Amino acid sequence: MLKTRHNHFFYQAIVFICVIFLPLISDSYQDVLASTKEVYKNIEIFSEVLRKIEKSYVEDTDAKELIYGAIKGLVGTLDPHSFFMSPEEYKELMIETKGSFTGVGIEITIKNSVLTVVSPIEGTPAFKAGIRAGDQIIMIGDKSTKDISIMEAVKLIRGPKGSKIELTIRREGLEKPIDFMITRDVIPIRSVRSSFLPFDIGYIRVSNFQSNTGQELSKALKEMEDKRELKGLILDLRNNPGGLLSQAIEVADEFLDSGLIVSIKGRDKKEEKSIAHKNTKSLRYPMIVLVNEGSASAAEIVAGALQDNKKALVLGTSTFGKGSVQTLFPLSDGSGLRLTTALYYTPSGRSIQASGIEPDIEVAFIPPKEKPKVKEQPAIREMDLEGHIEEETLELKTEEEKGISPDERSRIQERIDNDNQLRRAIQILQSWNILSKIEGRQTQE
Repeated sequence: MLKTRHNHFFYQAIVFICVIFLPLISDSYQDVLASTKEVYKNIEIFSEVLRKIEKSYVEDTDAKELIYGAIKGLVGTLDPHSFFMSPEEYKELMIETKGSFTGVGIEITIKNSVLTVVSPIEGTPAFKAGIRAGDQIIMIGDKSTKDISIMEAVKLIRGPKGSKIELTIRREGLEKPIDFMITRDVIPIRSVRSSFLPFDIGYIRVSNFQSNTGQELSKALKEMEDKRELKGLILDLRNNPGGLLSQAIEVADEFLDSGLIVSIKGRDKKEEKSIAHKNTKSLRYPMIVLVNEGSASAAEIVAGALQDNKKALVLGTSTFGKGSVQTLFPLSDGSGLRLTTALYYTPSGRSIQASGIEPDIEVAFIPPKEKPKVKEQPAIREMDLEGHIEEETLELKTEEEKGISPDERSRIQERIDNDNQLRRAIQILQSWNILSKIEGRQTQE
């Protein structure tokens, strides 16, 4: 009894202190209290609606489904990149960042209230079918995409390997929508590919940023440098929809000795900076980064970091402009929340959101012309003349010794022939090397 009375007086004292010092509480704290009171008031309304549904709705309802639906609606009012995931959806997203999934191979977003392709993943069914960055998906099968969420769209587009899905696309420059019937397949996520180009120029293609991209790129770069002395490097980030922020920082750090890579500002306006580390081996060769309208998010971070630190020229067309950071929050029941938590800025302080990265050298992609069906009569060349001097084979032998097979050379040449942006990058790097030699001679004189 005494203990109870003691507690009673203790709580009375706490209330008395609160009443005495309430006028001294800052206005901001009072605002927080008022805001919290308003939140709880609205939660009471939500609970009231939930009880009414459970009691009076014409059919039995599942409380979990109702609450999940309410949460999805809540998060859906924020921005296109924030969404709530059921345990199954969250598990699938985790697999996607590490291995593979079954679908058509496109990255999608909601842009101007329309389901839009950020970019097709290279080599996938969607890529081969001709889906392009910026395409607006207005129908998935027989279902309209009006007011659809990203997760709902993902569910409809994905399916068993070998099954088909029809996507109705609205494309800029075309009067009528076009239909694509695409066969689903396993989408392997190999984020880094590398090869040699003419004139000892290295080529690295990063198709997205997943959990081991930084490590893969570092390995590919070392293997190329061990085989020969690079005269230049092309980093291809075209149609790269982004991925993990940490991997974008690792990739940019691979090419930088110092300086800021990216800064992030969240709700509290505090700036979080990622700084480049000193490399054990300095990269002395010139570098070009290829970008286009399908380069987004993490790809824009890398391009912006290398551009602002004057480590590389950026060539191509303006990027997508997704400058927001999403954080994944695992929830207690296995579900997940992907929430936009910050905006990122390039080293010079530019916000990428909506505006994207502007290339230093603007070069629009020109689709290759179809080869003529009728074979043209080849022109007579020196090699066709009787008694001509044989070609020196030393260079070809050297290329073979460097591990490039004839088939690989043929594939590389075909890629160059069909890609005017890549050709332009090679030309610039070749000219760069020639000019640097001229400058060196003038210095010696």
